Amino acid sequence: INSRSQRADADIDKVLLSTEQLNEILDYMGRQIGHEYQDKELLVLGVLKGGFMFTTLEVDFFKASSYGTGTSSSGSVKLDESFDLSSIKGKHVLVAEDIIDTGLTMSSLVSLLRRSGAMSVRVAVLLDKRARRKVTFDPDFVGMYMGEEFVVGYGIDFAERYRWLPYIGVPKPELRTVGY
Repeated sequence: INSRSQRADADIDKVLLSTEQLNEILDYMGRQIGHEYQDKELLVLGVLKGGFMFTTLEVDFFKASSYGTGTSSSGSVKLDESFDLSSIKGKHVLVAEDIIDTGLTMSSLVSLLRRSGAMSVRVAVLLDKRARRKVTFDPDFVGMYMGEEFVVGYGIDFAERYRWLPYIGVPKPELRTVGY
């Protein structure tokens, strides 16, 4: 275990989902998605930076965020349109994301992909925080619904930290930003 992991582990109050539990959730979601798209060519887009842990397939990546380096959504969604949107035209697209909170980022991203000519756009999310929605949005494949608890790990960061933890945990209260 490297010192970075040990320091990060010391900042965690409790483990919400262990590595084993995450593997079970991802296996289940993989079977659901595989069944749904068994006879279709599928383009999977992982939303950076968090979606990289959630996507173990051959994927393209797309930057989209409404958080920057903080913990509260700014309400302004920034989409990195350097991605070649013409590559999705006429394709079935599955967007893979680690967590959906306010729904602002994902709602904007799905709208953009649909306007760009995708045959279909669906969303797979590891964690869904419905209670924090600011827009009407429901993902198509959900690993786990959760409350308003602030979590980190397995791709989910807090000010660019804790993303590499192999589990999802709740940081100690003194480390959480006021206003979350």
